[in-house]
Amino acid sequence: MEYSPEIFLKHLAQTSPFPFLIPVSQAEGIYLYTPEGKRYTDLISGIGVTNIGHRHPKVVEAIKGQLDKHLHVMVYGEYIQSAPNELAKLLTSLLPPSLNCCYFVNSGTEANEGALKLAKRITGRREIISFKKSYHGSTHGSLSVSGNETKKSAFRPLLPGVKFIEFGNQGDLEKITSKTACVIAETIQGDAGVRIPSKEYLRALRERCNKTGTLLIFDEIQCGMGRAGSLFAFEQFDVVPDILTIGKAFGGGLPIGAFISSYENMQSLIHKPMLGHITTFGGNPVCCASALATIKVILEERLLDDVERKGKLFEQLLHHSSIKEIRRAGFFFAIDFESEDRVQRIVKYALEKGVICFWFLSCPASFRIAPPLTITDEEINESCEVILEAIEKS
Repeated sequence: MEYSPEIFLKHLAQTSPFPFLIPVSQAEGIYLYTPEGKRYTDLISGIGVTNIGHRHPKVVEAIKGQLDKHLHVMVYGEYIQSAPNELAKLLTSLLPPSLNCCYFVNSGTEANEGALKLAKRITGRREIISFKKSYHGSTHGSLSVSGNETKKSAFRPLLPGVKFIEFGNQGDLEKITSKTACVIAETIQGDAGVRIPSKEYLRALRERCNKTGTLLIFDEIQCGMGRAGSLFAFEQFDVVPDILTIGKAFGGGLPIGAFISSYENMQSLIHKPMLGHITTFGGNPVCCASALATIKVILEERLLDDVERKGKLFEQLLHHSSIKEIRRAGFFFAIDFESEDRVQRIVKYALEKGVICFWFLSCPASFRIAPPLTITDEEINESCEVILEAIEKS
């Protein structure tokens, strides 16, 4: 087995000058293991991916079962395959009737790309409204509607016709007009540091979109699949989007995303032009089998039932005078401190002690934890002891 950091740094493209450089030989449950046997507690779920833990046995079983049948057989939308069929049937049964048609893609950012195209195709409009400090992905379209200018400036020009408003500011909703094709919003903003809107605000957003004929896209790539305490975060706000995007934890560890809307809306991608959206590997049967098993685990093991109690336990245990604020949506935490430097020291110390935390792109004075929903009370206690020690030592 090759775990050379030299190869990693020289022959694999890097995203930052400061990778964690943990050699991972095995992962199980909430833990990662190095070849030497050091154990790390993954309190970030691989950045929102392993919501049911690493290598859940039912997911592994489903993947192996599909491997014995077939892998890729055709580009998206041509052959009838059992795994995508079953996944679409279960997924749409859990959603409102207006979200009854799925388009499976390879990732969350691709889901957002497809959603933006769909909105333009349906409305015939070109203006898009997004939110300051939002994050929707790193491909050109998704980056165009993300609100962090630092991450965008080197790649301009980006998609034209995109405007940004302040998340939670009801007065800004007047900027949504009959020229607006769509509004794209994270139901709960993630990389802005877990910003939770009020029910009144999201209802006002929905009403404004209705009034102007604008489509509402909810990006639940990070806050969906149980992370916020319900299978879909929008369920907590009594507001239904016109288009829903999901990814990250959807695949249980394999790459898959989806944009979901009504059957009638999706028909617009079939003509003028034909193949209005297409993907080679979207709906990959192995990924679909994994996603299907993941949703079944969340439901059958009733993982959502205990999210709120465990979330409160984290809050109770992470009591420290230097913490300015803890913002929490289900099992998604932003923990605020006085400076970015302090956060960096806390994350680094915790990592040295075997507990993985992380930071936010648009909220650098906070660090994130987003543990697997399967974490036990004992594991929560052990993790919080390390974090508190890290805070003290920082």
